[in-house]
Amino acid sequence: MRTVFLGTSSFAGAVLERLAASEHRPALVLTRPDRPRGRGRKLGAPPVADLARALEIEVEQPASVNEPAVGESIARARPEAVIVCAFGALVKEPLLSEYELLNVHPSLLPRWRGAAPVERAIMAGDARTGVSIMRLTAGLDSGPVCLAQALPIDSRDTYGTVAERLQALGGELIVGALDLSARGEPPVFVEQEEAGVTYAEKIGPEDRLLDPARPAGELERVVRALHPHIGARLQLADGGLLGVHEARVAAESQVDGPPVGALAADGERLLYGTARGALELVRVQPPGGRPMDAGSYLRGHAV
Repeated sequence: MRTVFLGTSSFAGAVLERLAASEHRPALVLTRPDRPRGRGRKLGAPPVADLARALEIEVEQPASVNEPAVGESIARARPEAVIVCAFGALVKEPLLSEYELLNVHPSLLPRWRGAAPVERAIMAGDARTGVSIMRLTAGLDSGPVCLAQALPIDSRDTYGTVAERLQALGGELIVGALDLSARGEPPVFVEQEEAGVTYAEKIGPEDRLLDPARPAGELERVVRALHPHIGARLQLADGGLLGVHEARVAAESQVDGPPVGALAADGERLLYGTARGALELVRVQPPGGRPMDAGSYLRGHAV
């Protein structure tokens, strides 16, 4: 089938790579404009743009995918289906009505509609997540679903490990859906049940901050949910922010646990007091510094 692909992130890039290796290689890729990145704030292309160029697929980076000129570009590609994955912007009419838009969404809809489904699933302690292939509609991830498959979330999983499995699964599912349509056996779409709807809000600065008023177990999940792409952090007594790359709920300590919101050393271990138990900070990043293990941090910083 002739396709057009809309995507932006590295997750979307993995799905694009699988699609390009199939019989449904996109004739056109649409992604977001270049944006300032890193400490130097230099302009950088989205991962999908770089990958599409490496695959020698035509790429456009419009300010808005809903501009009439973009619609003309899509029409020239004559797609039988338009695939959307982690695009990061709303698709509106008339595109919604003019094409079969299939969205690769990394959750088991209707749970975790929205921008950060993988992170929110880990934060909530979900035992599983998955990928849903749905028809894109005007609502927020509310369209009917034709294919879905679950994957377990392990107690040691991070965003990085879960996303790697989900993007591979997403690529296989969307190719499978297109294969069915190409054979004249289009998959059946089923409307979502409203009873199970939850929303995965975009990760903001407040989500990154480890709140000591919460139990250590919840904070440990936040650290895993934001690693390695965003990163959790905690407020230091001097006002700085300590990045936290790896943590675990502290086992029995040889010293009393630190007060809520305080850091304490227990030999080579770095502990953070919470409302319920202590969080052991295994790998941290001091302000302006590089990631290091707890022992290295304690040798250079007083707590």
